[in-house]
Amino acid sequence: MDHDWLRALHIISVIAWMAGLLYLPRLFVYHAAAEPGSVQAATFTVMERRLLRAIMNPAMIAAWVFGLWMMINIQAWTQPWFHVKALAVVALTVLHHVYAAWFQALRDGRNRRPARFYRWWNEAPALLMVVIVIMAVVKPF
Repeated sequence: MDHDWLRALHIISVIAWMAGLLYLPRLFVYHAAAEPGSVQAATFTVMERRLLRAIMNPAMIAAWVFGLWMMINIQAWTQPWFHVKALAVVALTVLHHVYAAWFQALRDGRNRRPARFYRWWNEAPALLMVVIVIMAVVKPF
């Protein structure tokens, strides 16, 4: 596959994944404030589940597939900047799975965290995104 097509598909996947990573913790903020077992809490559960399963999980998988394909094509592992980017992507993936665990706790009524906790975690994907974009575009070293 042409490198430009791979890059385009990778960017599309990353945008979809990042949208979910930025939106899901915001839903958690509202969900944590809702009364457990309420109609409002049930609505947030449906929204969170659909976001995770229909958008975030497929987008994460696609971002990894297209990213690894590009990595092989350009032998990115030979460049120092790539190691920093790869570490940030792994951290983003771990965060994705942490969010999935928090979803399950909220869904099952086991949440013990205040809305403010999730508000702070809403910033983590944005910080990782900054590192990833700088490494991929600027390649500072």
